[in-house]
Formats: sequence, structure tokens, C-alpha cells
Amino acid sequence: MTGPLAILIGPMAAGKTSVGRSLASQLGVEFADLDALIVETAGRSIPELFTQEGEPAFRELEAQSLARALAEHRGVLSLGGGAPMHPRAPAQLRGRPVVLLEVAESVAERRLAHGAGRPMLEGQDPMARWRELAQARGPRYRALAAHRIDSGHGSAHRVARTIIRTLQLDLPTGPEKETS
Repeated sequence: MTGPLAILIGPMAAGKTSVGRSLASQLGVEFADLDALIVETAGRSIPELFTQEGEPAFRELEAQSLARALAEHRGVLSLGGGAPMHPRAPAQLRGRPVVLLEVAESVAERRLAHGAGRPMLEGQDPMARWRELAQARGPRYRALAAHRIDSGHGSAHRVARTIIRTLQLDLPTGPEKETS
């Protein structure tokens, strides 16, 4: 089966994008973020898509973008937190190198304090919503994952190194250096 070398899934603030970028850099391959591909295709931000089209329309666009990325991308692919929940996702991801990045609530809370633009966390208590989503999505994440990695400790570089060892991926030759 062709496709990405690694597919990163997990809850918001698990580090999928930063770890994915580091992993791709270390492997000398391209990095693709499914949310960025959706924004590029739609010409609008994720919050705009949620507001203007609604979550069901966004999720369908997300599923279509995932199918395209799995067919065309050969590097590292990170998925938005909700992408694995689409009914077609299990069939699309079966047999692929899916890595679940797990993160403790306390680490997620610290990371989320520095970000914005997460429509699924809008409201009075973003961490209560994060817990709700993590609990609801956790069983699907675990069912899809070929491997589970704790992304809450160490730099993105170190988490990426753990993924490389876990997936037994070959690094390009050259000097090794930690970038973050």
C-alpha cells in the first residue's frame, strides 16, 4: 500500500503539527497537515468553514481531503482531531502507519492557552470541551492506531525520534542535530 510514511492522529494540542514537521524534516520528506490542505482547497479558514458551512459540511470536506491526501502524499501527514471520527475513516486508515499522539490534560491545557482558532473549543470552558472530545474520540483513536506515543514529554524533535524508532523508518544520511 502506498501513501504517507506516518499518519499522526490525536486530540487537539497533542502536537500533531509540530511533531509532524519535525518528523518530516528528520526523514527528508514532505509534511502535510490535513487542516492546511482543507484551507487551501476551500480558500477559507477552519473557523470560517465552521461558521459559514457548519460542522457536517466541514467534516465531509475533511473526509474528501483525507482520501486525496492518502492517495497522493508520500511523507508525513497529520490529521485534525475530528478527522478519524468520520464514518469512512476506519476503512481509509486501516493497515496504514497510524500513530496516536497522546497527551495529558495538564499538558494540553498549557498548550491550548497559547493558541486560538479552534472552533470545537469555543464556549465557556474550553478544557471541559477538550475533556469531552478526548473521552468521546479516544476509543476510535486507539482502535485506528498502529502505535501510541506520549507526546507530552520532550521536544517535538524527541517525540519524532521516538516515532522513527517505533516505525523503524530509515533516516537520510548526514549529521544529526536537534532542531527544537
